[in-house]
Amino acid sequence: MTERQTFPVVGMMCAACSANVEKRLRETEGVTDVAVSLPGRTAMVDYDPEKVTPDDLRREVAAAGYELIIDNDTDVEDIHRQAFVSLRRRTIVSWLFAVAVMVFSMHWIHLGSHLTNNIVCMVLAATSMVLCGRQFYVVAWRQLMHRSANMDTLVALSTGIAFFFSVYLTFTGAEHTWFDSTTMIISFVLTGRLLEERAKNGTASSIRALMGLQPKTAHLVNIDDDSVSEVPIATLQPRDMLEVHLGEAIPVDGMMRSGEAAVDESMITGEPVAVPKQKGDRLLAGTIVRQGSLRMRAQQVGSETVLSGIIRMVQQAQNSKAPVQRTVDKVALVFVPAVLSIALVTFAAWMIVDGDLQHALISAVSVLVIACPCAMGLATPTALMVGIGRAAERGILIKDATALEQLHRVSVLVTDKTGTLTLPNTDITANDNLAFDERETLKPHADEAMQRLRNMGVEVWMTSGDRDDAAAYWAGRAGIGHYRSKVMPQDKEDLVRELQRQGNTVAMVGDGINDTQALAAADVSIAIGRGTDAAMELAQVTLMGDDLRAIPDAIQLSRHTVRTLRENLFWAFIYNIVCIPLAAGVVPSIHITPMWAAAMMAFSSVSVVLNSLRLRWKKV
Repeated sequence: MTERQTFPVVGMMCAACSANVEKRLRETEGVTDVAVSLPGRTAMVDYDPEKVTPDDLRREVAAAGYELIIDNDTDVEDIHRQAFVSLRRRTIVSWLFAVAVMVFSMHWIHLGSHLTNNIVCMVLAATSMVLCGRQFYVVAWRQLMHRSANMDTLVALSTGIAFFFSVYLTFTGAEHTWFDSTTMIISFVLTGRLLEERAKNGTASSIRALMGLQPKTAHLVNIDDDSVSEVPIATLQPRDMLEVHLGEAIPVDGMMRSGEAAVDESMITGEPVAVPKQKGDRLLAGTIVRQGSLRMRAQQVGSETVLSGIIRMVQQAQNSKAPVQRTVDKVALVFVPAVLSIALVTFAAWMIVDGDLQHALISAVSVLVIACPCAMGLATPTALMVGIGRAAERGILIKDATALEQLHRVSVLVTDKTGTLTLPNTDITANDNLAFDERETLKPHADEAMQRLRNMGVEVWMTSGDRDDAAAYWAGRAGIGHYRSKVMPQDKEDLVRELQRQGNTVAMVGDGINDTQALAAADVSIAIGRGTDAAMELAQVTLMGDDLRAIPDAIQLSRHTVRTLRENLFWAFIYNIVCIPLAAGVVPSIHITPMWAAAMMAFSSVSVVLNSLRLRWKKV
């Protein structure tokens, strides 16, 4: 039996990094599936615990030059925070060195001779390489030892070639050197990574918001003397009695035992109004007491709470890969070796064409610097992280990247009636003489949701086990033009398959066991969060509340996300396809120096992340 765990990974900087980690894990015996997320800095691993342990996985990743965190007590956020502070410090210092080298190399400060100025530039550049760029060379060497390569390999090679060639030029009496390019490459690359890290933190804001819902401590009631003490939430056990005060978040899932309170469940269900609670009502971790106070009996704690399940589901969805990402990963594995080959060919070609060693070397360096595997690695996962995260903030849980990609193609939505579109009146007994409105009521905003779907070009069908006149009535009330009455579970599945045969991408929304066949047959299955466990287990999309406007919201978000993903991939591939030949000198009238190549490379990767972040403000 396989287990699935998500491990933080430290040290990944580009698509080649994540591809190397994934390749190493995938080749480990006992591992059945792997998904490594560059922006999420995680590896989601399905493995057989009888064949391989987390410690084995850690050693495999370490052998590839990265760190897999398997200790749950490790503060991963603190590790990333410290790494970011260090990166920011090195970036600032690198620019000080870059400006200083520029001042002396351009002879804005002249020290008496070209040789003296060049020696000062050499010392400053060497210091910058050691203090600010040391990580590039350490990682590149480590990659070489493991017969792999990544972005650090390209930076180390380009700066190393520019530096040592400049040393040669200095002591052979040349006036012009490339020490300024060495320091500028380091500065631009570090600046690009700094901006990337800031932007990547923005893509994970939804997960941090969900994690922030759970308090760090709780008020534990001593049953013997009724005293209350504050304890860490990690120490809580099922059946503990807890006290929650006005304005506080409920620490675990449980049952209300006493008190009068109204609880804000909007982050879980999407419902904006605080819900009155009384003895025996269910309480969920992360929801907030807006009125009164209460005592509760703990039932599910730690990783067993609904909130923990939501966080886990969103993390897994964000770490999942869209089908196109598999192709990107294959390209990433060969990208750096391919760039090294192109740089070598560029050098050889220019030596044959004009025999100018300096021109040939600098053109090769520009090729090494301008190539950007980072943009390719970030194109898909950053868009997915923001899109899936924003959906979670609206009470829409999307199971994985495949579901999101299918959702944007939906052309027909099939919806169940009772429990999904309408709410039955539980206070009455069966009576054929009752009017339709006395038997059940249309959910608030259901007609608005159906109207929005029609405006988006989605055809809506309603299915019901009710008689024909009742089905026609409720379809009309909701503004639905197509319906089927007196249907059995098999009939719902048959309708879904019939619509698929007509060339439609079909989404099915339901809440009961009688919907499971149709949910399983649909291209996209959508369950109401308050429905049955069977329906929710099959669902690729789960709506945590009863507001059906979440359905057009989900489809619209998926359309925005897939469009952004495609824009990112287009930019990432076009950038490399166009810029690498230009840097090699294919167009003689365009000369890209290593310094400008570094600036373009940094802009490329940052622009992909910023484009993904635009999803946070897209209107839905």
